[in-house]
Amino acid sequence: MFKFSTIQSLSKVALRSYSTTANTRVTLIPGDGIGPEIAEAVKTIFSAAKAPIEWEEVNVNAQTGVSTEIIESIKRNKVGLKGPLGTPIGTGHQSLNLALRKTFNLYANVRPCLSIPGFKTRYDDVDTVVIRENTEGEYSGIENMPVKGVAQSIKVITKEASARVANYAFQYALANGRNRVTCVHKANIMKQSDGLFVKTCREVSTRYPSIKYEEMVVDNNCMQLVLNPSRLDVMVLPNLYGDIVSDLCAGLIGGLGLTPSGNIGENGTAIFEAVHGTAPDIAGQGKANPTALLLSGIMMLRHLGLNEHAQKIEKAVLTTISEGKFTTKDLGGNAGTADFTKAVCSKLN
Repeated sequence: MFKFSTIQSLSKVALRSYSTTANTRVTLIPGDGIGPEIAEAVKTIFSAAKAPIEWEEVNVNAQTGVSTEIIESIKRNKVGLKGPLGTPIGTGHQSLNLALRKTFNLYANVRPCLSIPGFKTRYDDVDTVVIRENTEGEYSGIENMPVKGVAQSIKVITKEASARVANYAFQYALANGRNRVTCVHKANIMKQSDGLFVKTCREVSTRYPSIKYEEMVVDNNCMQLVLNPSRLDVMVLPNLYGDIVSDLCAGLIGGLGLTPSGNIGENGTAIFEAVHGTAPDIAGQGKANPTALLLSGIMMLRHLGLNEHAQKIEKAVLTTISEGKFTTKDLGGNAGTADFTKAVCSKLN
């Protein structure tokens, strides 16, 4: 039997208090590919758990982009849950994921990575959190081609954004009983840009004397994660490094299909999301694994202060995975989305 109290940090990000006496309206973006299928699974499981959530469903895709409808919905509700969105590679429109983060100034991406009891991987002691600066760095979108055959991408690091995400990382550590924050960088090469990020994190660390602070070059950070993932606790990183390291951490626990994510903005705005791809090869076939979106939804529930419902659903999901009878193909089983969903619902009583 699991000790579920030991895995509460999987999705604890609560920074805003909400009333639990009435349904809370949440923007739901099903997404592309398998997105509508896994979003439906989440809705079914939340309903079975009697979670007091009212879904306001809005479609976002390559054609609609970040429409007035989605902007108004999130402004109104403050909280959203998002399935995977397709991202063009090398050409075409801006990433819709990036556009949403910029539109709502979602400055901190929080990606907990925790070994799931009963699901065997190469590691069984992963319990780390990646906190990624979400608004600038190499993802600032400033690119040009000054002459044929030469492309430039400008990396932007500001003290303001660096301080904001560093403060969040230390606050997260305090709120979740974490002991150490590691600033991950490449300031030995990018002395001004990454140097400013490190200097700012170092300054912020002095405000949190109870939390240990250290700095680590990103290549060494990746090696340490593979050698001994229990060595790392909370990591705070600029945008690009955070993107790469968070996927590395997901690989340690079994993949992106088991990894929740939350994007935190100012004034209580937050969008929780599955960070895996749209899986167009299996879309519409009832084979998709909804776990990542479910765990992201559990993060959302805790953000909303609905801890009892979050714990109930989390326990049902992880018990289903541990038993292994109704897991999807990516988890080593043969069950479909509906079978997995039904199995989770059966454990909610």
